[in-house]
Amino acid sequence: MIIRISVDCMGGDYGPAVTVAAAVSFVKRTEDVQIILVGQELIIRSELKKQKFDHHPRLTIINASEVITMNDSLEMALRRKKDSSMRVAINQVKEAQADVCVSAGNTGALMAISRFVLKTLPNVDRPAICSILPSQKNTPTYVLDLGANVDCEPKHLQQFAIMATALYTAVEGKVEPTVGLLNVGEEDIKGNDVVKQTAQLLRNEHSKGVINFYGNVEGNDIFAGTTDIVVCDGFVGNVTLKAAEGLGRFVKSVLLTEFNRNVFTQLGALMARGALKAIGYRLNPSNYNGGSLLGLRGLVIKSHGGADAYSFEWAIQRAYDASKNGVLHHITSALNELVGNQLEADEAGRV
Repeated sequence: MIIRISVDCMGGDYGPAVTVAAAVSFVKRTEDVQIILVGQELIIRSELKKQKFDHHPRLTIINASEVITMNDSLEMALRRKKDSSMRVAINQVKEAQADVCVSAGNTGALMAISRFVLKTLPNVDRPAICSILPSQKNTPTYVLDLGANVDCEPKHLQQFAIMATALYTAVEGKVEPTVGLLNVGEEDIKGNDVVKQTAQLLRNEHSKGVINFYGNVEGNDIFAGTTDIVVCDGFVGNVTLKAAEGLGRFVKSVLLTEFNRNVFTQLGALMARGALKAIGYRLNPSNYNGGSLLGLRGLVIKSHGGADAYSFEWAIQRAYDASKNGVLHHITSALNELVGNQLEADEAGRV
């Protein structure tokens, strides 16, 4: 089966110079994929010529005359730029011309347009952004929400946990991944009212076998790999993500500075070259680029706006994996099970 991916080529800080190069690289190494390049056709064709990849049966172009910038308001993105590369790329999913869409564009606009065009799944109040972070166990930690919902109610976090469980199971192949609720302490008495109420909801879902709820976790547990999934609101999640990315780049900068300090440290770096390369790979934020917009009636992947070609190709990989592993079906089934459990509980309460 061919996986069809629509790419918003004009999104992000670098636009087609990055997105087209990444798409070409991915097509070269992946046989069962077709990529639809959406954006200003002349610019896209120019980039394809630079890549010496002018014509390929699994690369097509759809022209879109407008571009949503990082500074555009939601009203501008939704109402005035109806022929933007972002919207046209998302429309490919709605019209079943693509299985999944990838964009590095304005996050707020991407969420708003995706929600407007694709609509949310039944039983989902708010979509969430879920991405992965590395852990000491050398396994991914899925974290959500990463910025789509600054203020959340307990039921929203409950839905996030269920959707992330379905995503993790589909992509990572692990049955009953563990779910942690991000808090300021592990004890049940810690946290604000939203966290405490969410914990109770998740414990209820755990008792029904819907999710494998571990309990409260703290920030350091994300990188320790204490749980497979960490749930929080978008404010906390986005701050955590940006702090982690900043720390990774800081560590890399410090290592480069110290190993280049003099000839002796340079010699030490040469001797430790293999280990340093491995460290750099594990801490490189680019390797974890690509957040899933969960809760929509279609698959959309958000790349970092500042992604280079290597990083954006990872976002395309996430899109490919999500579609190939039937993430949308898994999430829909999990949410239906949640509603069924709620109806049973309501019926029991009336008896």
